[in-house]
Amino acid sequence: MSTANLSQPGSIKVWDGGVRLFHWLLVIVVAVAFLSSEEESALNLWHIPAGWLAAVLIAFRLVWGFVGGEHARFWNFIRPAGIGAHVAGLLAGRAHASAGHNPLGALAVLGLLGLLAGTILTGIAGGEDGHETIAYALLALVAVHVAAVVAMSLLTRDNLVRAMVTGRKRADRLPGVRDARPPLPLALPLAALAVAATAYLAVRIDPLAFTPHATESGEHESEAWEDDD
Repeated sequence: MSTANLSQPGSIKVWDGGVRLFHWLLVIVVAVAFLSSEEESALNLWHIPAGWLAAVLIAFRLVWGFVGGEHARFWNFIRPAGIGAHVAGLLAGRAHASAGHNPLGALAVLGLLGLLAGTILTGIAGGEDGHETIAYALLALVAVHVAAVVAMSLLTRDNLVRAMVTGRKRADRLPGVRDARPPLPLALPLAALAVAATAYLAVRIDPLAFTPHATESGEHESEAWEDDD
């Protein structure tokens, strides 16, 4: 039997384990952060730990963006030149499946990481008004992102949520596309180093960073650390 007559496999690998773990942990952490933001919330003691965990996740993702799997790497999906054609195609009713992030999805990734970092930094600095403003902008972008994922899943007939769980997409929607290249050999050690360094810095700023405690306690600890410097 010739290879030309072999049937195409049912799915291809697109997302590595690091990206998927980051994604779903971030979903949980951001949800906890928002649900614990009010003092009356039953989860209030987890608000500060959730913020620091989000910082650790950002550090992981930044490193993974250079050493992770093929579609996790920034050079693979940050392509501003493709935005115009992608938007034009959507407006014309043509939605094409993509192995990794599509151009608008790439913008969403960068926007979410940037707003999340801004939310964390304003939380550390104690700027309540700025913190809330950026946090609500983040929430709005999350809502847009979720709506876009649902819409693209329907338009391309490829379940993007399932892909982020299994790491695989339908091969028949991506003809000619092969399994994504895996993370670099030193990816895990480098990512672990970034996580450890960020966690250490967090504890230096707030000794109770990863311990459930009242928001005011965290603010006092941060102020004390700044005074010591």
